[in-house]
Amino acid sequence: MTDFRFGILLWSQAATWPEMVEAARRVDRLGYDHLWTWDHIHAIMGDPLQPIYEGYVVLGAWAAATERTKLGLLVGANTFRNPGLVAKSVTTIDHASNGRAILGIGGAWFEYEHTAHGIEFGSGFGERLTWLDESATAMRTLLDGGVVTSAPGGRYQFHELEHHPLPIQAHLPIMIGGGGEKKTLRTVAKVADYWNVAGSPDVLVRKNAILAEHCAAVGRDPSSITRTSNSWIVIRDSVAEAERVWAEAMARNKSDLLESNRYRMFFGPPGHVAEKLLEHVAAGFDSTIVEMPAPYDAETIDRLIGEVKPLIDRG
Repeated sequence: MTDFRFGILLWSQAATWPEMVEAARRVDRLGYDHLWTWDHIHAIMGDPLQPIYEGYVVLGAWAAATERTKLGLLVGANTFRNPGLVAKSVTTIDHASNGRAILGIGGAWFEYEHTAHGIEFGSGFGERLTWLDESATAMRTLLDGGVVTSAPGGRYQFHELEHHPLPIQAHLPIMIGGGGEKKTLRTVAKVADYWNVAGSPDVLVRKNAILAEHCAAVGRDPSSITRTSNSWIVIRDSVAEAERVWAEAMARNKSDLLESNRYRMFFGPPGHVAEKLLEHVAAGFDSTIVEMPAPYDAETIDRLIGEVKPLIDRG
């Protein structure tokens, strides 16, 4: 028997606020393990000038609107904020939610929103991942009650930084998203409690093996990291009906996501979706996070827990 865990990521673009709150409450009521939204300040699918909400404000509102599910950004853009401020923000959300916050963080990738807002983007992805490693290490120390003073020559200039109050959780978890095999996965091995990556089953197997190598190098038990895959799912009794629902959502989001994302698009009856997710289980992943565009698909949210999860848990 498996106890496969589901999370839902509600796209924060092209949605109304009542839709985001209603969907969050539904996810919470049904017993999903975690609930996420993006950390973007421009829309990333289709027209970047579509409406979109800011991530940490969303989490704060969800903290008051929900009762059980864990809450996080998938994932926070490390470039947007000082890491000390991020640790303070997520600690505040932990208190507002009575101990349900996850600190999601990644290197950031969407240059458009950085240029538009005048946010430094760095010389390339390699430099941003170096910043991420420094940032995540500092935030782990702060969340655990330590004091941070930056080493010379780094990105940040912390001086005897400490925070009070500490989170409600004795160990507030960190989620890192990404599959970079040299830098990102080493940072995951060092500090992450959750890891999220997208890929076909063979890619997931390879990334998982590389993460295990990094864990061995830093003396970390790889089983202490929850591995979450990334999936896009629509459940209907026929593939054709599921694809119609997805097409309508893409029209609302002014996007056309097809062939390049087929590896994570599972559309159709519950048995088909369970079969695909069991391939992720075989690759070493014990959870998936389902990205959901507006308008949020209540039928899929219901049937994932009611019909797909029992099939996966039975194997």
